Amino acid sequence: MRRRRMGALHVGEQRVGFQQQQVGKNGHGHGAVVEEVHGLIRVYKDGHVERLPAIPDVPCTWGTTSMPGVIARDVVVDRATGMWARLYAPAAAGRVPVVVYFHGGGFCVGSAAWSCYHEFLAQMAARAGCAVMSVDYRLAPENRLPAAFDDGLTALRWLRQQASYTAASDDLSWWRARCRFDRVFLTGDSAGATIAFHVAARLDQLGPLTPLAVKGAILIQPFFGGETRTASEKTLPQPPGSALTLSTSDTYWCMALPAGATRDHPWCNPISGHGAPRLDTLPLPSFLVCISEADILRDRNLELCSALRKAGKSVEQAMYGGVGHAFQVLHNYHLSQPRTQEMLSHIKAFVSRASR
Repeated sequence: MRRRRMGALHVGEQRVGFQQQQVGKNGHGHGAVVEEVHGLIRVYKDGHVERLPAIPDVPCTWGTTSMPGVIARDVVVDRATGMWARLYAPAAAGRVPVVVYFHGGGFCVGSAAWSCYHEFLAQMAARAGCAVMSVDYRLAPENRLPAAFDDGLTALRWLRQQASYTAASDDLSWWRARCRFDRVFLTGDSAGATIAFHVAARLDQLGPLTPLAVKGAILIQPFFGGETRTASEKTLPQPPGSALTLSTSDTYWCMALPAGATRDHPWCNPISGHGAPRLDTLPLPSFLVCISEADILRDRNLELCSALRKAGKSVEQAMYGGVGHAFQVLHNYHLSQPRTQEMLSHIKAFVSRASR
């Protein structure tokens, strides 16, 4: 029996309560703070989690006057977990490749409703000529890995259902009519790029993907780690307010990995981590890896590209000079705007080549 499809939500309707259950105004009565990323998240001794409103959430209709060529709507993907997604598509008629996007935030913070992601992905839809499914997955530490990876697979199952749906008209027919489901790209930035990588590595768990076809993966500043530090992790200075420092990275991994795991867990270190599968045994798609010159993850990203090539995988890499981690969404470097346009051009070209 065909499952009932979830329709678009009305603006203002609560998408999920799952991730917000433990968000509080303060930590009174919860004991000492045991983990913290300043300005973003605190975890208290009793397990209470407090996420701070560092970046505002915006409705899917926000900014339509500045990006009039893009339509956006919110949809429920999995009511059991509260997972939802924000869908984007160029307003012009015609089918375009589909980007499944996972936001960053160290697996612990972030949302598909954050204004910075809404702005960036509307630009991607318009300038790279893509339909976008921006996935709001479950967050750690309430939902430690592999919850986010599992949600990534659930997103693809939902997409496969949409690709197979033959109804003449429903709440999502506007989006399906613009999607080339045989040209799907797994994409994300920072922790979201890590999710995209691990979802690509686990595609065989979905069985036949038809009518979907994953043509490639776009990893923007992928967030990996390891017990042994790279040169850029040890020596690259970070400006005040940097999106990612070494101590912040370690804190995110401590909250996201299974309790007691080290940074050599294969979910954190897929190259040389203990128990990591050989890359040449994984049916991985073609990759575009976007690297920031001033990012502490720079050398680890370069190592990933080298390891993928050594394993016989197709890899393109792009280096963005003068900018650091998450420049394309936080605009925290004076070169952020031109480098963001370079990135969108590279993504558009990669999608075009890989779609042939």
